[in-house]
Amino acid sequence: SVVIQECHVQNTAREYAKLYAAEAEPLEGFGEVPEIIPIFLIHRPANIIPYATVEEELVGEFVKYSVKDGKEVNFLRRDSEAGKKCCTFQHWVYEKTNGNLLVTDLQGVGMKLTDVGIATLAKGYKGFKGNCSFSFIEQFRALHQCNEYCEMLGLKSLRITHQKQRKATSTKSKSLPNSSTVKKMVPKKAREPRDFVSSEH
Repeated sequence: SVVIQECHVQNTAREYAKLYAAEAEPLEGFGEVPEIIPIFLIHRPANIIPYATVEEELVGEFVKYSVKDGKEVNFLRRDSEAGKKCCTFQHWVYEKTNGNLLVTDLQGVGMKLTDVGIATLAKGYKGFKGNCSFSFIEQFRALHQCNEYCEMLGLKSLRITHQKQRKATSTKSKSLPNSSTVKKMVPKKAREPRDFVSSEH
């Protein structure tokens, strides 16, 4: 059910947020770390909708801190401490999972976040069905700008990895002579059966 999936997504993201906090909090000058609030599944057998979720009510200005698409430019994301730390959290998860998983839709009040999403590069990564398209990952890679919190955690800039990938593809195109040598070998193979046929007659 959608409700169960929603719980699973938020609580998986919450586990990553706890690990992030454990790594970031001891760093000098990092300060408070964003927290994804727990979401609980309750079963009400007598109701028409038997499953519901319960979570703490967040009071205050609700802000979306992460990019939903390229058109959404959120100044609170870029300029606020919570916004920067959310972007660093995304980068941290991305690096921890080798680019296989991204926590998306980071939103909430101050440092308390809820209703997050997860995008995975491959379906069933760690047995996990994400609820967002993997294109979110590509987009994050293209749009993420590292800030001082990324630096504090020693995260690698995503722009550098882009250049490396380009170099890798250009070296592949240089090694094209190999494919032409393969082509040269093909006629030889084709000739063999003919010789074989002629020797049979």
